[in-house]
Amino acid sequence: HLAEKYGVKGTLSREEFDARAKAWYYAELLRDERKRQKMTQQELAELIGKKREYISALEQGHTDMQLSTFVLIANALGLRFSLVVG
Repeated sequence: HLAEKYGVKGTLSREEFDARAKAWYYAELLRDERKRQKMTQQELAELIGKKREYISALEQGHTDMQLSTFVLIANALGLRFSLVVG
């Protein structure tokens, strides 16, 4: 079904879909952890030097998250992660 709707794996349209899906997934993880810690979007924004509206847009999938922003948010939430390349 994915191939019919988003293209065959390896095509540009499928790669774009996969990238959006992964971005949404990681934004959800960060949002869930923020909420688990009972931290507001405003508090998180202040910790990382961004505006609350930016945090909201990230969590809703309205903007792409740069790796540097992901690291800032993860650190602010006290999370550890590993990056595997290859």
